[in-house]
Amino acid sequence: MLSAGDFFKLDNHPFKGLFEGTDYVWEALPRLKAFIKEYLESNVKDIRNGGTMIAKTMVLYEGKAIESGFVIDTSGKKAIVKKDGSVLEGASIIYEGSFLMDDLIQIGRNVIIEPGALIKGPAVIGDGTEVRQGAYIRGDVLIGKDCVVGHTTEMKAAAMLGGSKAGHFAYIGDSVMGAVNLGAGTKLANLKMIDSPVVLNINGQVYETGLRKFGAILGDGVETGCNSVTAPGTLLGKNTLLYPNAAARGFYPGGKIIKVRQNQEVMDKLEDEQGSG
Repeated sequence: MLSAGDFFKLDNHPFKGLFEGTDYVWEALPRLKAFIKEYLESNVKDIRNGGTMIAKTMVLYEGKAIESGFVIDTSGKKAIVKKDGSVLEGASIIYEGSFLMDDLIQIGRNVIIEPGALIKGPAVIGDGTEVRQGAYIRGDVLIGKDCVVGHTTEMKAAAMLGGSKAGHFAYIGDSVMGAVNLGAGTKLANLKMIDSPVVLNINGQVYETGLRKFGAILGDGVETGCNSVTAPGTLLGKNTLLYPNAAARGFYPGGKIIKVRQNQEVMDKLEDEQGSG
């Protein structure tokens, strides 16, 4: 019920090792930094422009940076790169005005990093991912294939396992997300107001996570509405819907719908169970 496999499809997943040996899905969070470091050490880095603003749009192709002689075709759904009349399959685009703050950044194939995006390492940016204008990746971030880190979206100490979309104004801290979609303004709060670790009370059983910072676990198929919020230590099972302007706290099994009116009843019950902490 609370293992990684209950939330995510991990068969043959390149990040499956993040969860090896864990009993509960949140146990991956304190392992994230070491996992990213090992992942970077075992994979070739595509670019090393530590601590600099990208002064000229460049392309990454087959492990090399190309700074001239190419054309970016934006007429289709996603930009493609052409050189000497041929499409450079798998080429990634890093636009002028983006920032790569250090060398511990791996950029996959078909990645687009737009002007104004800022990326601190260590970070892994998976194939087909878009890091859009104004995005802020603060380090210790693992991003899988075909993800979106959108305009003014901030990520730190978090993982997107693949197919994860946070297109607009989101905050994702100390969290793990599967193939989900976050509505504009979704916030995954990661720090309790009271100075103590996050404790989960699920079906009458208490789980001491030991985590002072713990955002949310969002299983595959989760959808959040605009301006929704999750409290620290929230777990949303697969295919859960969190409606616009609603807040979620605690554990919700898969397939649930969380609405604003329902939310107050849930919050009152959890306050009774957990006290002020």
